[in-house]
Amino acid sequence: MPLDDLVSLAQQGLLLALVVSLPVLGVAAVIGLVSAIFQAATQVHDAALGHFPKFVAVTIALALLGPWMGRQLLAFALRAFGG
Repeated sequence: MPLDDLVSLAQQGLLLALVVSLPVLGVAAVIGLVSAIFQAATQVHDAALGHFPKFVAVTIALALLGPWMGRQLLAFALRAFGG
């Protein structure tokens, strides 16, 4: 395989990793921001209050987006290894 093809596949793989992980990271960031605003407004600073909603939201996001993520990864693997 020529070097140009390998570099192209590496670039596509990095872009795919970004695209696949971005929705879940976005959900975690939004829930973390909402949780931080809630904690600041109520002055309740409990560590579990900040982590539990993020855990639940990320779990739900992964359950909903998992099939799409898998299809994207499979399509890339088939392109990369299939020729």
